[in-house]
Order: sequence, then C-alpha cells, then structure tokens
Amino acid sequence: MFRVLKWFSLIVLTAVLLGVASALWWLNRPLPLELDGQTVVDVRVVPGASARAVTRAIVQGGVQTPEWMLLAWFRASGEAGHIRAGSYEIEPGTTPRRLLAMLVNGEQALRRVTLLEGWNYRQVIQALRTAESLVFDLPGFTTGQYDELMNALGLEARHPEGLFFPDTYLYPKYATASSVLRQAATAMDQRLQQAWDQRHPHVPLRTRGELLILASIIERETGHPDDRYKVSAVFNNRLRIGMRLQADPTVVYGLGEGFDGRIRRIHLTTDTPYNTYTRAGLPPTPIAIPGMAALMAAGQPADSPVMYFVARGDGSSEFSRTLDEHNQAVRRFILNR
Repeated sequence: MFRVLKWFSLIVLTAVLLGVASALWWLNRPLPLELDGQTVVDVRVVPGASARAVTRAIVQGGVQTPEWMLLAWFRASGEAGHIRAGSYEIEPGTTPRRLLAMLVNGEQALRRVTLLEGWNYRQVIQALRTAESLVFDLPGFTTGQYDELMNALGLEARHPEGLFFPDTYLYPKYATASSVLRQAATAMDQRLQQAWDQRHPHVPLRTRGELLILASIIERETGHPDDRYKVSAVFNNRLRIGMRLQADPTVVYGLGEGFDGRIRRIHLTTDTPYNTYTRAGLPPTPIAIPGMAALMAAGQPADSPVMYFVARGDGSSEFSRTLDEHNQAVRRFILNR
C-alpha cells in the first residue's frame, strides 16, 4: 500500500512539474498572430472591461491562443484587475508575459501630429484631418463651422485662430481629434500665461488676448530669432502713440483664402477689420498660432526707439527710427532688388 502511494505521489509531482514547465514555456513563447496583411494586431480595451472581456477582444483581434489560457494567466498573475483601458498594438514576438505587462502599464499605441508656428486655424484642422488614426468626433472638423467645436473645448464664443499651441502632440491610436485640440488649447493657455506674467511693465498691452494677437503678428512678420524683439519694439512703440501697425500679414489674413500670394496696393487700401493700414490698433483676433519665442517677444520688446522695419531679403530685417531712414532702407533693400 505504501509503495502504491509513493508511486502515485511521484506521478502527481511529475505532472505538476510538467504543468509548471509547460506554463513557463508558454508564458515566454511568442504568441501566434493572425495578421491578415497587417503588421500588428489591434486591440482596444474599453473602460471598465473585465479580464474575460479583455481576453476575448485579444483573441478576436487576431491572437491565436485559447482564450481560457490567457484568462487563467491574467488571473493567476494577480494583475487582472489592473489592466488599463486604451488602444494597444500586439507585435510579432510578443509573449503572454509581455502582453500582460503592456496592458497593466498602459503602453498604448501612440501616434503623433505636429502643429507649426505661424499656421492658421484651417491649417491646424487640415493637419488633424491627415493625421493617422484620429477619430473625428464633432461636425466642425468637416463642416468648417467652429462654434460647436469651441463649445466642446470650453472656449465658448471664442474665435479659434491662435488658440492652439504649435508643438508635436502624442495621442493614443483612435483618440478623438477634439482631445488633441484640447491638449493644444491647454498648452497655449499655459504658455500665454507664462508670457503675460513675464511681460515688461511698460508694454501698452492691456490683456492676455492682446499679447496673443501681437505675438501672432510677430510670428508672421519674422522667423529670425535676433529680430523678434526689435519687431516687437516697433509694434509696441506704435501702439503706445496710436500709430497704425501697417503689418502686411494682417492684411493678407483679412483677404482670406482668395489671396493669390502677391500683395498689391489695392489690398493695402481696401478696409477690413484686419487691415492695419486703414485701422489703428490691433486686429480683432490673432492671425496665426505663435510659438513661445513670439509670445515672449510680444511682452518683452527690445528697449529701442525703432519705428519701422523692412525685409532685407535674407530672412532678417533692417530697422529704422525715422521715416527718412526707413525710405532709404526701402530703396536699398526693396526697390534696388
């Protein structure tokens, strides 16, 4: 009897050891994937999904392994309740152990979209339209009507121009386009507040909104780092004495999509709310999205009496204190060229 029990115990122990070895082998073996022409298997975990629902989504997505094995592993690990919602990509070579780590750590499949300094609102929306794996959750993205979009972002009654900070934004695969815009709007609000808090006390700008408008003009007037603060000095000096800004980019913005790329005298004399040749002060809204350098320059102009500037043709500008000096610079850099 004792011998029988001994043999029985040995058989059970051997079976257990084989089972443990098999489990360890399976945990570290790449999962077979049904790619169907794709390079990865897409899996979306919805908020509040149970471990069983997650394993079902994984198997239905194209991971060719028994659902009960994955579920048993998730539960045995003690991490089944820590799986995070999101969009995941399972690549060839992913093991069950690595898969669970991805889900628990929230290592979502990320994509990126870049918004550039100087872009207008239409260009921002176009960048989102062409970005990979974004879900357009509001009609404003396709209709061009921004009211609903602004309301959804908590920016009621705000014109969308200039409100989204230029940067590269990472987002989970299948994120909503409005969530990316919300990131960009929050980033602009933070950077604008920083620039406003650090502005010089003597600038004639009364609100954060005015600083944003001026920064957008500076952004469109020059991309030369050494010139930004002098361009800002010209505009701040003019605002202080009530002199018209006479900024070509504001005129172009007021012409809208009909502008053919060449500014003419009739454009400078045709009055629009954005024509700073015919109207004093700042235009009613920003004309583009300014970067951080332009925001800081708007509130920290160079300590200089310059009142005019003209492009030299190499990306830099020639600055003048008087109209006579400016006319000479125009003849030198524009008419002769």
